[in-house]
Amino acid sequence: MGKIILTGDRPTGKLHLGHYVGSLRRRVQLQNEGDYDRMFVFMADVQALTDNADNPEKIRQNIVEVALDYLSVGLDPKKCTLYIQSRIPELAELTTYLMNIVTVSRVQRNPTVKTEIKMRNFDTNIPLGFFCYPVSQAADIAAFKATTVPAGEDQEPMLELTRELVNRFNQIYAPVLVEPQIMLPENATARRLPGTDGKEKMSKSLGNCIYLSDDADTVWKKVKGMYTDPTHLNVSDPGHVEGNAVFTYLDAFSTDQDFADFWPEFKNLDELKAAYTAGGIGDMKCKKLLNNVLNRILDPIRERREELEKDIPAIFDILKKGSDDAREVAAKTMDEVRRAMRIDYFEDAELIRQQQEKFNSAK
Repeated sequence: MGKIILTGDRPTGKLHLGHYVGSLRRRVQLQNEGDYDRMFVFMADVQALTDNADNPEKIRQNIVEVALDYLSVGLDPKKCTLYIQSRIPELAELTTYLMNIVTVSRVQRNPTVKTEIKMRNFDTNIPLGFFCYPVSQAADIAAFKATTVPAGEDQEPMLELTRELVNRFNQIYAPVLVEPQIMLPENATARRLPGTDGKEKMSKSLGNCIYLSDDADTVWKKVKGMYTDPTHLNVSDPGHVEGNAVFTYLDAFSTDQDFADFWPEFKNLDELKAAYTAGGIGDMKCKKLLNNVLNRILDPIRERREELEKDIPAIFDILKKGSDDAREVAAKTMDEVRRAMRIDYFEDAELIRQQQEKFNSAK
């Protein structure tokens, strides 16, 4: 199939700026450049249910929210395949086969799994589905023979496990599956955008997000409350940009043109940083700049979303068509997988012939 991109998100809530700068912006760029033969973008509802099994309505409601976010930022169903994970039953089948060639201890060693188990306070009560989701994720990738997976650096252990499983499958059975490589965000700052409270990661569960669908007033309210430098008590005090969420966001989003339009006293972010660390620049001025920068990005996204919300049945049609198209691709891979594993009983005419000869000769 050539060069294939696969990426997706858990539909547990609306998407936020962390998603945008970490993956969505790059996806649109890759889609429009056309250097890949095919691009798959999916809503990982099966994975989301691994720790939301008692609240399926949460996933059900957020499918459309995520689809609207995808389309609003510029993902084009004519250029990429948008689909829902649970509509591809072949993925569950491949997950089962891959689970047979990996050990419990290998999954336990995955640092991302360790971190997420701790974050969700599962301790010893880990749902089996959640524990096995790295294998499910490997199946998501392998079923589409993805060569490239745009993701944050926290997903590198997942890709490492996927490569191990692909190689092990190919060695045991036949060279059917393709080894994927991760594509990290180009901007190092964007690899892990902190929350508005300065905590390590923007997270829906921590309530420290700026959502792509937030209106201008909401964005300003969140920006005003952002974590800056606790030692910067007076405007004249020297400030620190390290660990200062406002400057981290400016690193991720601002351009020289933003300074020309919104704060021409400075040519670029480096000049502002130098002035802030020397003292004499107030946090509120920096926040006003950031607010302008963010709304310049979010305004067209909001406008597209408002138009898309007028025809929700059309959104479902896009997802259904994408899911049907994706299933065709996964089904072809699974035909190859079953053939390699010698479990394609009804399609293997030679097996049927040999069995008939076996029983004929026994008489």
